[in-house]
Amino acid sequence: MNQKERYASSAASTEISKHIGKSSRIDCIQLRGREFFVKRDDLIDPLLSGNKYRKLYKLIQTPADRYQQLISYGGTQSNAMLSIAALCHRKGWQFHYTSKPVPSHLKTSPSGNLALALELGMQLHEVAHDAYEHAVLSLQTQADDSILFVPQGGADPIAQYGIHKLAQEIRHWQLTNGLEKLHLVTPSGTGTTAFYLATALADTIVLTTPAVGDKACLISQMIRLGDIPANLHILENTKKHHFAKPYPEFIDIYHELKNSGIEFDLIYGALMWHTLFQNIDRIEGSILYVHSGGLSGNETMLDRYMHKNLL
Repeated sequence: MNQKERYASSAASTEISKHIGKSSRIDCIQLRGREFFVKRDDLIDPLLSGNKYRKLYKLIQTPADRYQQLISYGGTQSNAMLSIAALCHRKGWQFHYTSKPVPSHLKTSPSGNLALALELGMQLHEVAHDAYEHAVLSLQTQADDSILFVPQGGADPIAQYGIHKLAQEIRHWQLTNGLEKLHLVTPSGTGTTAFYLATALADTIVLTTPAVGDKACLISQMIRLGDIPANLHILENTKKHHFAKPYPEFIDIYHELKNSGIEFDLIYGALMWHTLFQNIDRIEGSILYVHSGGLSGNETMLDRYMHKNLL
C-alpha cells in the first residue's frame, strides 16, 4: 500500500481520530540484547501523530471559530507542514505555507507530504532563496486575532501544553510500573519536544541528538524557549550526517527496527537510534523512546534510497 492509499481516508475526513486526546500505548521491543520501551505516539492519528500532535495539541483543543487562518513556513516535505494542513482541514481554517522554490519535478508531479498537504487545501507560496528570510520575518507581522503564525516545526511556547500532557502520561506509566531510573529518548529538529519534556520531568534524563545542524545550532534554538535544563543531554553521532540525505547505516537500522515490529522514520528516527546505540553502554536503567511519528515521509525517502541503490 502506497502513502496516498494509506492516508486517503484520513485526508478525506474532517473528523478527528478517536485516539486524539487519549494516552498513547507503550510497547516493548528487544534489540541487540537490550529491552526498549516505545511510546507509540505514531499511532494517535495517521496525519496528526508523534511530536507534531503534541506540539499542536492546544490548537486541536481550540474551537474552530477561534481562527480563520494559520500561516507557517519550512520545507516542502516537512512533517509539521502536513500535520498543520490536516489540522486546518479538520477545523475549516485556511492554511498558507511559505517555502523556497519547489523543484520542477515535484511541482509537476507532487508526492509525499507535499501532495497530501495540497490535497488537504494548503495554499503554497514559493519565495526565491535570496528573499526567503525576509519573507519569513514578514509572516510574523501578519498575525492578528483571526490569523495565527506557527513557527517552523511548531517551535513555539504553545507546544508546551501538549508536551506537558505527554510528560504526565510518561510519569503515570513510570510510577505504575515502579521504574526508578528512566531515560527518555527523542530526536530533535528544533529541540522543542526534548526541551519541554526535560522541564516537565526534572528527575528524568532526556536524551536527544540534533538532526538539523550540529549541537551548537540545536542549543541556540533551545535557548529561545528558556534556560536549558540540566537533565537534558545532547548526544552527538560520531559521524557527520547531512539532513535528510540517504545513508547505508540509516536504512540498515530502519530495517532492523521494522523487523522488531515498529516502523520509524528514516530522517529523525534512524539517526536517533543510530546515535543511541553508539552510546548505549553508558546508559543505565530503563529506556523509553518517544516515537516522533513522521512515517508519512518514508515513501519519498525510500524512493531516494532506491535511486541511490541502497535498497
